[in-house]
Amino acid sequence: MRPSLNRLLQRAESLLGRLEALLPPAPGDFPADASVAFQWRGGNHGQRFRPVPHHHGIRLADLRCIERQRDEIARNTRQFLAGLPANNVLLWGSRGTGKSSLIKALLNEYSAEGLRLVEVDKQHLAELQDIVDCLGRRPEKFILYCDDLSFESGDASYKTLKSILDGSLAVTSGNVIIYATSNRRHLLPEFADENRRARVVDGELHADEATEEKISLSERFGLWLSFYPFSQDQYFEVVRHWLDVLGADQTEWDEAIRLEAIRWALQRGSRSGRVAWQFARDWHGRCELAKAEERRD
Repeated sequence: MRPSLNRLLQRAESLLGRLEALLPPAPGDFPADASVAFQWRGGNHGQRFRPVPHHHGIRLADLRCIERQRDEIARNTRQFLAGLPANNVLLWGSRGTGKSSLIKALLNEYSAEGLRLVEVDKQHLAELQDIVDCLGRRPEKFILYCDDLSFESGDASYKTLKSILDGSLAVTSGNVIIYATSNRRHLLPEFADENRRARVVDGELHADEATEEKISLSERFGLWLSFYPFSQDQYFEVVRHWLDVLGADQTEWDEAIRLEAIRWALQRGSRSGRVAWQFARDWHGRCELAKAEERRD
């Protein structure tokens, strides 16, 4: 009788072990880790908050030609850290103009004051409530960071974000805020025929219902920050800044560097902070390699 009972208990323990593997971690599970940046993995992963040990070290002072946007989001973040009313933020506009870098720089600026960053991919937006439940009892302040956020026609996942932005997030937890970046102002594709479907009622212009739906999503972000392509002078300013940060010799900002910087931007079809950073790295690397090879010769 005893051997049969032991076998039954072993099988029960094995079955319970398999069931536990299928269950998500308890809502309060958060890594006891010194990291300040995390990625939400979602689903049934054993560690749904994956620490990012080597996050980007960019500083607010490194971000040039977007001073207005930088000052606005920094002020909003300080309000959030102080426990004061603060808004969810949508950073939208041209690619490579510093939207994502600005959020990463905020983490480096304010992590010592308890700020933490959790990156959430679009496919995990339906789990936002789970994330808030996990973080709600933590003493830190968390930015939920959604990068390059946009939705295609027929994609209904934006409705989850819309409902959470519409008050429920603030009610659920005062230590979580959403910062999202996008190339689209309204996060959803816009089509010319939508304007033709607008109608006039009693002398007032009413937008098409589809347009209203798109606008209503982005309007739920309390703070909008727009980003535009750099002028050539702004592009040069950012190039020179990064050359200085990299320790490049700038005793002469000569015509050769200017022409190379212009050619680099033309090849990529963009004058932006990202392109300026890439050019500065390439130029400085080429110069240092040439010096090293000359010394060997």
